[in-house]
Amino acid sequence: MIYAGCGRHKNLESFRVWIKMKTVNKYPKVKSVKPLDGKVLLIEFENGVFKYYNCNTLLDTEEFRPLLNNSFFKRVQPDPHGYGVIWSDEIDLAESELWINGETA
Repeated sequence: MIYAGCGRHKNLESFRVWIKMKTVNKYPKVKSVKPLDGKVLLIEFENGVFKYYNCNTLLDTEEFRPLLNNSFFKRVQPDPHGYGVIWSDEIDLAESELWINGETA
């Protein structure tokens, strides 16, 4: 079973940990995203901070391999509620990942 939220949770306990993290560590929500050359995203957060997120480190994993296709990579959009960025129902990144591992622009 897949549980709701940005990202996929394989079980209820994983989902509960994610929810607890979301309420304890309030990361800023994603306001906008722009795909750049070199598989990099420019993320604007609701607090006005811009960060670059390099997706190249993800491309070795099976679930992110579709991002190798440039036209698919460029279809990235912010989650409607600001909880990350999405490409499809199966491929997304949480705002916490983007905030923690992004580099300030």
